[in-house]
Amino acid sequence: MADPRFYDNRGPFTLEGICAGIGIALPAGVAGASRIDDVASLSGAGAAHLSFYTGKGSASELRGTAAGFCLVPAAPDARREMPAKTVAIPCASVQHAFAAVAEMFYPDANRTAWSQQTPVDSSAAIGAGVVLGYGVVVGAHAQIGDGTRIGPNSVIGRGVTVGRNCEIGSNVSISHAHIGDQVLILPGAQIGQPGFGFASSAQGLVKTPQLGRVIVQDKVEIGACVTIDRGALGDTVIGEGTKIDNLVQIGHNAHLGRHCVLVGQAGVAGSSILGDFVVVGGQAGVSDHARVGTGARIAGRTAVIPGQDLEGGRDYGGLPAKPAKDWMRELHAVAALVKKPKQGGSHD
Repeated sequence: MADPRFYDNRGPFTLEGICAGIGIALPAGVAGASRIDDVASLSGAGAAHLSFYTGKGSASELRGTAAGFCLVPAAPDARREMPAKTVAIPCASVQHAFAAVAEMFYPDANRTAWSQQTPVDSSAAIGAGVVLGYGVVVGAHAQIGDGTRIGPNSVIGRGVTVGRNCEIGSNVSISHAHIGDQVLILPGAQIGQPGFGFASSAQGLVKTPQLGRVIVQDKVEIGACVTIDRGALGDTVIGEGTKIDNLVQIGHNAHLGRHCVLVGQAGVAGSSILGDFVVVGGQAGVSDHARVGTGARIAGRTAVIPGQDLEGGRDYGGLPAKPAKDWMRELHAVAALVKKPKQGGSHD
């Protein structure tokens, strides 16, 4: 469910109204007057919520959902796993249908500008000893904790909470986020912008509203020009004590554990999970829906491919990522093959 501090829900809608609004048929034998209050993920949905299942991913999550309504592929396979209490709504493209429903509930979700008459909104709560540099903007109902310092031209959006004794550099933008205590954010960082989510078809790309948040826990350091996208429905989480170098990209719904280290130009794609004390080297990439275990170390320029699951406590390198010893053996073997002369060839 979307956090009301950041998003305005235009619902509720009836099931019949939603089906008519997105151009799909009302399922047979289902009461069209059924009320739907919000959209939510399978794991976060309740009886008055609409969720979705594309047919990919965890069937166990579908089996365990408490959603009252769920968009599913027109093929019947997904419906076999669905709880009896959940109303299945078949559609040709689940991604497009859900994007359209989310747009009905939250038509303003992807807007990045707002109108404000004063630099610091009158409803914002500013703690004792807070320092706001020239040109700082603080949105409605935002909260800034005691002793926090914010550099010139930074923007703290509506509903954002920033903890105590934080240092936020100049030209930083924070929206749809909760920031812990003693967090350091260097100039130019962008936190809480919409995740990179689209539904693709022959007609083009449709933006999926991004309705989640960013949670930055205590004592995190975020480098210059880092971007951390907010979740699509859930949260993007940066664990306590994690240190992020300059020019790092964190995608929507990614979860980073405690005391991780991400070196410059690394990237973590959407819905990936890093355990505690993970180290990601410079220009390394962790693809979507990958998992990296606690204490793993990923060498620079390594590629963790989509869905890969790396055991914790080991070193990895290469493309795709593999244990570092195996990777080095392969490099030496290839180098030896290159140097080996061809049989019957010239030996000049």
